[in-house]
Amino acid sequence: MTDHIADLKAFLDASPVNFLAVDELRRRLDAAGFSELRAADAWTLRPGHKRYVCVNGSALMAFVVGDAPAAAGFRIIAAHSDSPCFRVKPRCEMLTEGGVVRLNTEVYGGPILYTWFDRPLSLAGRAVLRGADALHPECRTVRFDKPMLVIPHLAIHFNRAVNEGNPLSRQKDMLPVLGCVDDPARVPGMLRHMVAAKLDVDPYDVLDYDLSLYTVEGASVVGLNGEYITSGRLDDLSMVHAALTALLASEGSGATRVMAIFDNEETGSGTKQGAASPVLDHTLRRICAALGGSDEDYYRAVADSFMVSADNAHGFHPNYAEKYDPVNHPILGGGPVIKINANCKYMTDADSAAVFAAVCDDADVPVQYFVNHSDVAGGSTLGNILTSQIPLRGVDMGAAVWAMHSARETASTLDHKLTIRAFTRFYDC
Repeated sequence: MTDHIADLKAFLDASPVNFLAVDELRRRLDAAGFSELRAADAWTLRPGHKRYVCVNGSALMAFVVGDAPAAAGFRIIAAHSDSPCFRVKPRCEMLTEGGVVRLNTEVYGGPILYTWFDRPLSLAGRAVLRGADALHPECRTVRFDKPMLVIPHLAIHFNRAVNEGNPLSRQKDMLPVLGCVDDPARVPGMLRHMVAAKLDVDPYDVLDYDLSLYTVEGASVVGLNGEYITSGRLDDLSMVHAALTALLASEGSGATRVMAIFDNEETGSGTKQGAASPVLDHTLRRICAALGGSDEDYYRAVADSFMVSADNAHGFHPNYAEKYDPVNHPILGGGPVIKINANCKYMTDADSAAVFAAVCDDADVPVQYFVNHSDVAGGSTLGNILTSQIPLRGVDMGAAVWAMHSARETASTLDHKLTIRAFTRFYDC
């Protein structure tokens, strides 16, 4: 039997940033018999084909072609590849007294800033290299597999009130230290040269890069009986892993099974690779058209489809009971969480909640519900953004986690196994 938790740990450790997460998805899909399609090519598909298409190297749409979509529709699980972090700015090297070099960074998304202090950090992302012509550069992923940076906290002796609240400047307090140099002339372009050396290319050929900081500590199972997993990026890579595992394990029932992994959810999804783009709509339309379907067939397929928007939920924190709804608060280990919001921050309604609850019941999986405390504002996710593009029935759900957006989050190992079981059953509906 597959050890889903060991596999989740391996997936998380292989996916320090969005680009590497998609690289890992591609590797696993290739090994499972999927093949890549290019968006710029004509698609030829038949029932049973296993295909995927990448967008920007950081989003991915994978699918197993079912029967004619108008007859069977789509079963879609959506999640996202990005997590809050720190992105490196251009001209990033900053030399200070004593030859100390810091990197100029920008906050991506909404991290809990102080959880990034005093940790061993490194860099990963993609480099854009000179290509055959100006419009077609070469993109390659890059990862420095060693601790290279640290964001040092100020000693308590200089801020005695640090434990009573400590406002942080993203530009001043959160800059990571890269190291110390004895020759100031080495500093300009230092990171470009490091990227070039890592990829074994000429620094002249490194045109640009998208690099982010990540915590180098690997995912760990903790708890008296191994109840929890703690790692960076559980939100939302645990749901990506669950969707992938279910897609590969499912057998299908005629519907086309789709795994839609978007980027930039943490910044509002408003990019060509985000959920607010037409990328999923285009993918579904092209599948339908490649099978000989018309626009009318596509509209019929959408009407007979269902989507699970999988993004993690806030688990009940034993130290902060007052932050949660008195009765609708999920616990870690209690099963997948259906997320509901009266102001339509989530796509869930009574119909879609009932569908997902029934799927879980068929899979012998318990379900929980999350509704915000009425005095506490909540966030949004993929579901309602996607349904503004495509009128799909669907549910927003996730696994309960503690410390969402921390440098290290905590979730239940049992919940992950239950989610995979529920997702597999959904794909087989």
